[in-house]
Amino acid sequence: MRRPLRTALALTLSLAAAPALAQSCEGRLVEGPTILGGPVCAPADPQRILALDPTFSLGMALELGLPVVGAPLFGMSDASLKAKADAAGVESIGNFVEPSLETVVALQPDLILGAGMLGESVLAMASQIAPTVLIGAENWKDYFRVLAAATGREARAEAILADYETRVAELRPRVTEDPVSILRITSWDFQVYLDSPRAYGPFLVLRDLGVRRPAFETAQGEETMRRPDWEELAGLSGEVLLYIVGGANESDQNGRHEEVLAHPLWQALPAVQAGRVHRVDAATWMEFSGAASAHRVLDDVERYLLEAP
Repeated sequence: MRRPLRTALALTLSLAAAPALAQSCEGRLVEGPTILGGPVCAPADPQRILALDPTFSLGMALELGLPVVGAPLFGMSDASLKAKADAAGVESIGNFVEPSLETVVALQPDLILGAGMLGESVLAMASQIAPTVLIGAENWKDYFRVLAAATGREARAEAILADYETRVAELRPRVTEDPVSILRITSWDFQVYLDSPRAYGPFLVLRDLGVRRPAFETAQGEETMRRPDWEELAGLSGEVLLYIVGGANESDQNGRHEEVLAHPLWQALPAVQAGRVHRVDAATWMEFSGAASAHRVLDDVERYLLEAP
């Protein structure tokens, strides 16, 4: 596949600059295929870290015990992570979409962390303030390891992930063999996050556990989400149904999900007829932020998806 000219040129310039940067960097050289814009010379021991997203970067940085001074805390629906950030003295830089540049500058960060999806324009702007590492890894465990490597916390990250893997191994033999359907209800559509190689955080946790999903909710390629219409809800043929209402919006306040739950097509679903339907927390499932979120997903698995002893 041919790369767009702009991308190819950026990659060429990055590769050309890498040796010189490696020789001149007096801190930690952060590099790899998931680092947007190529190698970054980061501080060896950062003291004032700014997180540009309130999910992976903020949650994982706090889990690693990093000194986070700022993050976009406005509008978060994950009260647990918000409380953790407040307790750590993290100052809000506004919301994720429109952070306050003045606040960012005033915080005087020595390292800026964020998701690769923020793009080249954000990278260019943030890099004028402090070394900026934007991570493009989609798999939450890969992201965690890259962030840890960028800040010298590899051992702590591996210990945290080992605890997660140990709990997964303990639960896996007890997980129901019944197929499980999962649906997100928003104010405007239905969303099915798929069991796929590129699954989003909580659904990757379910994949690690071996949770079975119906054919309609699985994919083998690049697809990660489907937006079914009313008739396609019949594809939610699982014998257990977990559903999520909204997220960082008002979908849980405008009454649409109540209309959905009363609709005849919803009432006809196998899990609904069997009384095996459970609402799960949108903050956990839609603002997934690291190992703590993964363990909360495992908590839901223990509540709803384990076979009786």
